[in-house]
Amino acid sequence: LTYPIAASLELGVGLFDPQVWDKLFRYLISFTHLSTDLQLAVALVISLFYAEISENIGHGILINFFTGKYHRPLEEKRIFLFLDMKSSTTIAEQLGHVRYFELLKEYYDDLSNAVVEHSGEIYQYVGDEIVVSWTYPTGLRNHNCIRCFFAMKEALQKQADRYRRKYGLAPTFKAGIHGGEVTTGEIGAIKKEIIFTGDVLNATARIQALCNTYGVDLLVSAELLKELDFGSAYETRPLGQIELRGKKEYLELFAILRS
Repeated sequence: LTYPIAASLELGVGLFDPQVWDKLFRYLISFTHLSTDLQLAVALVISLFYAEISENIGHGILINFFTGKYHRPLEEKRIFLFLDMKSSTTIAEQLGHVRYFELLKEYYDDLSNAVVEHSGEIYQYVGDEIVVSWTYPTGLRNHNCIRCFFAMKEALQKQADRYRRKYGLAPTFKAGIHGGEVTTGEIGAIKKEIIFTGDVLNATARIQALCNTYGVDLLVSAELLKELDFGSAYETRPLGQIELRGKKEYLELFAILRS
């Protein structure tokens, strides 16, 4: 549309003058136009491919694939947040498989912005459980790992009425947060994936499982808490030394609440 207007002004003739349309036709079949279209098409395909793959495996993970960061296993300190929907079995039985799956999709969508806004990486979706991860510096910065939890809780609360109208209930969740050394690397022959291995993942899962026992929504290890500095923004409640299921050692835990 703009080319005929520009040609009309350049030639000093009317928009519908044959000279204008002849110039447009010659441009359309020119090498310049064809090469420009080809470049745009290639750029569009690459952009769509990147967006689709990034959406499926995560932006941060995709960058690590391209840079080859984890081609060889390496040890690093990471923070993990294991987040589990409350009463998920009862909800699944109440809604049925298809409706429950629809609820899960909306639930995950509503939580995603909080993860992105607090620089988290979705490591796994496991049924109704989400595992979020940060490198240590990123998770500690501005207490991202704690703020992410409360941002997710707030996001669900804002949508509670919508869930009740559509499903007859509003989902809630509980979470455990812990950090430590993991080995990170690519694995798989048919489908490559970046995975984390280390005791910290098992410990975090068990910390999250204790939320029901103590009637709280968020439990954090003392080991991680001592490295966080959130002042009076949150209230901490000590629960003492707790023996984690399946482990011999004890871990000191704290419940975290908004002040």
